[in-house]
Amino acid sequence: MGSPAALPVVVLVSGHGSNLQAILERASGLNLDIRAVISDRAEAQALQRARRAGVPTEVVSPMAYPDRAAYDAALSAAVEAHRPGLVVLAGFMRILGPGFVRHFVGRLVNIHPSLLPKYRGLDTHRRALQAGDTWHGCSVHFVTDELDAGAVIAQAEVPILQGDDESTLRVRVQGVEHVVYPEVLGWFAAGRLGLREGQVLLDGAPLPTPKIFNWKA
Repeated sequence: MGSPAALPVVVLVSGHGSNLQAILERASGLNLDIRAVISDRAEAQALQRARRAGVPTEVVSPMAYPDRAAYDAALSAAVEAHRPGLVVLAGFMRILGPGFVRHFVGRLVNIHPSLLPKYRGLDTHRRALQAGDTWHGCSVHFVTDELDAGAVIAQAEVPILQGDDESTLRVRVQGVEHVVYPEVLGWFAAGRLGLREGQVLLDGAPLPTPKIFNWKA
């Protein structure tokens, strides 16, 4: 009996692409077939990372469409052309409309730089520092219509150290993102992870709380 076919994946990006790089480096070992990397920005450095890895790239710019609904339809068509089993948001900075989310529900995941439900949206590192938090981190979640509100699959915590600023905290959080995100994608590829009626399933059982990755600074 041969190995199972690799999971076809499309990754959506907007910027630097450090999480994409972490995924690309582990893709074969996790049985992921990165079919395409698609961006809303032609200048995204993540596209260069994909090209160096031999992965096809595409730009679907919102400037070419009259409204968000039209853009979402075009983006959905571009993604669906690669017949993905999973769509991965890796620093994709546009809010996806309900039509796109509904089409890919249960196979659309994101990583967010906070311990959700804390600090949905932007500037998470600054907000954690301003709040005087002692711990910060990242969350991998299924995507829903509501921003950063989908069922959380896994989280990793990092300490906020004396003297931290946004830059040092961002680097520490990204370090755990690069470990956690590929690992969770590997669960999906192995058939261990799913979503049913808004509930995360891991190894066939409901996951009542996110899986926690322990991390030492």
